[in-house]
Amino acid sequence: MPDADDLLIGLDPEQREVALALRGPVSVVAGAGTGKTRAITHRMAYGVATGVYKPTEVLAVTFTTKAANEMRVRLRALGAEGVQARTFHSAALRQARYFWPHVYGGEFPEVTQSKFSLVAEAMRRLGQRADTPLLRDLSSEIEWAKVSNIVPTAYAAAAGPARREVADLDPGQVANVLAAYEEVKRERGRIDMEDILLVTAAILADDERIAATVRQQYRWFVVDEFQDVNPLQSTLLDLWLGGRNDICVVGDPRQTIYSFAGASPRILASFARRHEGAQRIELVRNYRSTPQIVAAANAVFARAATTDDIRLQSQQEPGDPVSYIGYPDEPAEASAVASEIALLHRRGMPYREMAILFRINAQSEAFEEALGEHGIPYVMRGATGFFNRAEVRQAVTLLRGSARGGEAEGQHLVDDVRAILSAMGHTDEPPSGAGAVRDRWESLHAIVSMATDLAESDPDAGMTTLVADLDRRIEQAHAPEADGVTLATLHSAKGLEWDAVFCVGMHEGMMPSVHADTPEMVEEERRLFYVGITRARHDLMISWAATRKAGGRGNRQPTRFLDTLLPSGHAARQVSSQARQRKVAKCRVCNTVLAVADRKLGRCADCPATYDETLYEALRTWRKEQSTEQGKPAYVVFTDATLQAIAESKPADVESLAKVPGVGPAKIDQYGEAVLELVTASAS
Repeated sequence: MPDADDLLIGLDPEQREVALALRGPVSVVAGAGTGKTRAITHRMAYGVATGVYKPTEVLAVTFTTKAANEMRVRLRALGAEGVQARTFHSAALRQARYFWPHVYGGEFPEVTQSKFSLVAEAMRRLGQRADTPLLRDLSSEIEWAKVSNIVPTAYAAAAGPARREVADLDPGQVANVLAAYEEVKRERGRIDMEDILLVTAAILADDERIAATVRQQYRWFVVDEFQDVNPLQSTLLDLWLGGRNDICVVGDPRQTIYSFAGASPRILASFARRHEGAQRIELVRNYRSTPQIVAAANAVFARAATTDDIRLQSQQEPGDPVSYIGYPDEPAEASAVASEIALLHRRGMPYREMAILFRINAQSEAFEEALGEHGIPYVMRGATGFFNRAEVRQAVTLLRGSARGGEAEGQHLVDDVRAILSAMGHTDEPPSGAGAVRDRWESLHAIVSMATDLAESDPDAGMTTLVADLDRRIEQAHAPEADGVTLATLHSAKGLEWDAVFCVGMHEGMMPSVHADTPEMVEEERRLFYVGITRARHDLMISWAATRKAGGRGNRQPTRFLDTLLPSGHAARQVSSQARQRKVAKCRVCNTVLAVADRKLGRCADCPATYDETLYEALRTWRKEQSTEQGKPAYVVFTDATLQAIAESKPADVESLAKVPGVGPAKIDQYGEAVLELVTASAS
């Protein structure tokens, strides 16, 4: 075992302070790139070396198996291999398996690795069908509810204030799915990953003898990435502690980006209040990034609605300035990024040390194509390449079949593409909310956009021409290679770092997301932007495009988060806040800014209804008949918001109907006549 004092050699003053803070509640606020893992592993090793800790009485918990493995490797190298370093689920599962027979008898239930089959069965019991994206979104919502300690009967009441949306299902429908899912799970004798935490917490809360046994086993606790802790994990942690205060938490409030999954920034913020006398230590020396990048990261929060005034201090040599570049369109942006990557590679930077980061997966296609055109290998992280996505493969197959059949050769290419994709449930209007259903819509909508671009550039283009263009794109977006440029969303990039980072598509509506319609949500988007910036070591380029396609109206504005970063004199500084304000949708009744879910309706959900309720019910009855006849979910025909908008505006002809949000050409062709008949009948 190393000498205890030797363990302090090489630590900076703040890291050394962490290592020496062995007792009592300790809160370590660790900025990006400040060596938090080094600090806390040396703390545990120093506690063992000085005899304060018995290694088997120390439990360190984190969120990923990779992070837990890295912690164990470092602890072993520091002579503290007996310390337990586990994920929350791993630690809880070990305890639950051991105590289950003593509490409940019999064998521990089977842990289901995927909720999909159980959720699908729950939907069938409710007389509904769900495709893979909806199953994924419902599975995520089940996880959120359970880690937030919200039972199915309380979900509907909690969903509104929490701004939860699942495709176009209303909260009551989601609550029914949650209840049916729990019923299916019980009947099959299974538990899910959240149940592992719930079962362990229940055992400890209900049996004092077992709780005492666990607390005797573990006396010292360390929690990594504490800003990502959810209410259920916080409850379990309190039960492990049992009123004691020998806990050290490590987190960065500026990297709290998972509230959509149940993480609560309030848990980290309230640590000192819940643990009286807690020592607070700040790690601010950034060893990752150049001073220029660190200055940009600090500037992100210059106008933030937060009292957190921590400022990172770069320990690296000065580097190149951060680049802020606006492009006329997305193809130009993608091509320029690919060219810059090729230049950096020629100068000796490996492809694996470069990353392109974007807000949502649907943005990857243009960059996959541009990298392919330049012969640059790439890897997708946390997502599937655009043309490898299941919905895109299916769409291309359908379009190829149409081309082989000689259909759609004429002037109606875009309408025909819409009609073909409507067979997959695609609609002209996006579903409300984010999630996998929205991701699927974005992917299919990208194909519609490709058809639109082709039809505008070549009015005589038909389905055969479109399929040939898609095949060209597929060929250029070649198979990923291990030693390639990383393409990833900002969320999946957390915890990683590269020599060069390109934060792309950073325009209003994308960053912050159009769904961020409360101050709290905007601040989370700001933190996500900060995470992207702090992934870069030496080179950082932030870019945006004025419009999607070449020749389009260039009315996009760079993200507001650049307001405090752009150099004086930069052209983008001329963007006025009034230009952004004009795009804000407001309620027609009370004139407040509308939530995303209410924009299609045009008024707040709790404002007085201004639509014809008799017509609305007639439309809902008709929609149910269509849904049953076609064997598809009702929301695929029309969402409730669209039906309410129709009942409100009462369109008298096709032209008026086309102006209703959610009613596109394909919907008019399929349902327009029937809808107008219902409107006419309601007036008589």
